Amino acid sequence: MIEIKNLDENLVEDIKTINHPSEFISKDGYSLLILRLPEIENQNIKITSYAFIIKDNECYIYDREKEAFKRLGSLFDINSYIEEKSHKLIANIQQYHFEIEQLEESLYEDNISKIFMQKWLSFKKDVSLINRLSFHSKLAYELFIKYFKKELKDDELDFIDVLEHLNRLKDLSFSAMEKLDNLYDFYRAKVDEKMNRNMYYLTIISGIFLPLTLITGFFGMNSGGLPLVDDPNGTFKVVVISVILEVIFIAPLIFMNFQKIKKYKG
Repeated sequence: MIEIKNLDENLVEDIKTINHPSEFISKDGYSLLILRLPEIENQNIKITSYAFIIKDNECYIYDREKEAFKRLGSLFDINSYIEEKSHKLIANIQQYHFEIEQLEESLYEDNISKIFMQKWLSFKKDVSLINRLSFHSKLAYELFIKYFKKELKDDELDFIDVLEHLNRLKDLSFSAMEKLDNLYDFYRAKVDEKMNRNMYYLTIISGIFLPLTLITGFFGMNSGGLPLVDDPNGTFKVVVISVILEVIFIAPLIFMNFQKIKKYKG
């Protein structure tokens, strides 16, 4: 039985640290494998560092609740333990892909959710974390396999399969990150297009009311000598002037829009 008091003090600190990164360390008489893996429960990510001690081909896992090591079995039992975790994580990251694709479809259908950015940030944070953890776990497990290569003999392929699972998890999470980046670019393009369209409409409205504002301001001045003040047809003449100015201001806008429409149709 492995007693934690018999281990190197520095390693004991690493083992007890909840957020210790994935690592493989070989000491005289025993080896330490730490794998920091995510677990997804109720759409929340929980990160756990699993610590394994291997001595004389006997494997032990650290129980954080009891603060002691319990016997797990052989090297193959470590492999099976990690295989189960990796299978579950691959299923989780595939679910992320499905949800990201649904978010993408909502953009294509121009049905953008009001909480789009909240969802995007949540997905980005989760898959980035999974990618980072799986990358370091893969490196640590690869060192573990190389160190015990002689003991594995003909069963090495079983361990390489689990290593491939960790590598697949890394690739799937990286692919999800790329999808999210492309999704964000598309989202920003649609938002910018909508903003430009709104600014264009505001410009047209401003152009329509500009001559009216000019005339209202001019004839609303509280000063003597204003034209058409004593003219009984003054109001009619001001309206005619307003219409003429409106035509002068609006005609170029109509012409430019006509040219754009003609260009796109051509």
